Amino acid sequence: MYRTNTCNDLTSKNIGDQVILSGWVHRRRDHGGLIFIDLRDRYGLTQIVFDPKINKAAWEIAETIRPEYVIKITGNVRSRGKDAYNPNLHTGEIEIAVTEISILNKSKTPPFEIEKEKNVNEDLRLKYRYLDLRKERMQNNIIMRHKIIKFIRDFLSERDFIEIETPILIKGTPEGAREFVVPSRHYNGKFYVLPQSPQQLKQLSMVAGFDKYFQIARCFRDEDQRGDRQPEFTQMDMELSFATQEEIMELNETMLTTLIKKLYPHKTLQPVTRLTWQESMDKYGVDNPDLRFGLEFTDLTPDFIGSEFKVFANAANNNGIIRAINIENGGSFTRKTIDDLTETAKIYGAKGLAYLIWPKGQDIKSPLLKFLSETELATIKNKTGFKEGDIVFFGAGEFRSVCESLGAVRKKLGDLLNLKDKNTLALCWVYDFPLYERSKETGELTCSHHPFTSPKDLDILDSDPEKALGAQYDFVLNGNELGGGTLRIHDPEIQSKIFKILGIPEAESKRRFGHILEAFSYGAPPHGGIAWGIDRLCMLLQDEPNIREVIAYPKDQKAKDLMLGAPDIVNDSELNELGIQIISE
Repeated sequence: MYRTNTCNDLTSKNIGDQVILSGWVHRRRDHGGLIFIDLRDRYGLTQIVFDPKINKAAWEIAETIRPEYVIKITGNVRSRGKDAYNPNLHTGEIEIAVTEISILNKSKTPPFEIEKEKNVNEDLRLKYRYLDLRKERMQNNIIMRHKIIKFIRDFLSERDFIEIETPILIKGTPEGAREFVVPSRHYNGKFYVLPQSPQQLKQLSMVAGFDKYFQIARCFRDEDQRGDRQPEFTQMDMELSFATQEEIMELNETMLTTLIKKLYPHKTLQPVTRLTWQESMDKYGVDNPDLRFGLEFTDLTPDFIGSEFKVFANAANNNGIIRAINIENGGSFTRKTIDDLTETAKIYGAKGLAYLIWPKGQDIKSPLLKFLSETELATIKNKTGFKEGDIVFFGAGEFRSVCESLGAVRKKLGDLLNLKDKNTLALCWVYDFPLYERSKETGELTCSHHPFTSPKDLDILDSDPEKALGAQYDFVLNGNELGGGTLRIHDPEIQSKIFKILGIPEAESKRRFGHILEAFSYGAPPHGGIAWGIDRLCMLLQDEPNIREVIAYPKDQKAKDLMLGAPDIVNDSELNELGIQIISE
């Protein structure tokens, strides 16, 4: 027997018991003849004591022990005494007086300390991930991830959802992101791809009549990495037949708020807000607003039509917009702070960041003052609430550019002014997105979500598709898109029309999507769904800076597995069998 108890079991109720524990040496201390060791397993810590008066042989072995050795001990539970009680440990009232010890395995000196949470180079952490995962913080992240996924599985199973596993090797149907390609040994020159998501497969499951589907799905995208992106990631996928947008939103809202209340009761959950895409852009400049704080935009467009101030007038007179954001008590901002915010705006396409600043006890200061009439200045004060002690920033120009730049400024202000309370969770729905958008690179019409989104405005699809809205809804948490979903097209004629508007020739649409068009011709029910980013959800709830901290074995920021050494070369015989030739750069 390796253990009668875990290292988090024992309390004062067990005093006098003889127990067997096994685990890792977390910390070792030599106190004048007595040797104290904190023994660790994934459940917690227990203090064990070696006394030469109890067993000198065991004490002598303990003298040779070092951190991260794996040991097994037998001993008697005794009280630590009130003076030595550790209130931070579940086992803090007791210790084990060791009578026997076995070293199960020795350990080299680890490349970093396990017992202390220190800043360690991430490459080193990822190379020795199996050691990094021994840390309390990392173990807690992985355990909470398990609990989150288990809650989702239980919640949906109780509501008649069926978990269906969909294949990993599928046909390539490019939908925006670059796919990972897998060569076929049996069919030389042909390839599988790894799924970006089970999108079409879950829709086909609705055609198959399963009615309520879900899956904790592995997904793959061959894209450049960032803090919330990995080449392989996990989604909670959901699809329902005969369900309205409202029903899908209510179900997901209930699931997430119940999850948070159960697993994160210490966090403050704000009432869930609902915004149309247009409202979100008008108020916050983004379609994933952080609602833990205000700083809403004010629309000044109609007030500068025909203005003598050319910069604002050009925007107002030519289908552009003028937005302002007032920061109370921002009148104390330094020149450097204003310059930093200006650089943020420029990154997102603005030429600069116009402002009015009104330091307390002083007059308003700004390069804009000489261009504004007294009436216009009074309007700005009245509409934005601009007063002594404040600063107001402006964006003027094309709609998207102003929204993106001023939205980025608002986000940075949230950090600058410490408005983002990590223990506050602000959920919101953003819905009624434009069905299409123009590609910044090519100018071509593309889907804002994916080509299976049901249009809300069938009557204008042919005449003015850019004004059409889609039945799309995004779930947002603290300024991060947590999940996105749509009602799907289930009519093959409408689906074919969408492909035509996107400029996909009929032959090409049949080659890429013929299977789903064919399936829709056999009585597809109305259906819709959503997918959550599990990694992102865990990151946000665990207050971690990136998703690598909540994934057991992630890739680094260059998509490399530093622990296993992947990607790696494949020998020539395997390449020849696959009909692949490597062309050196």
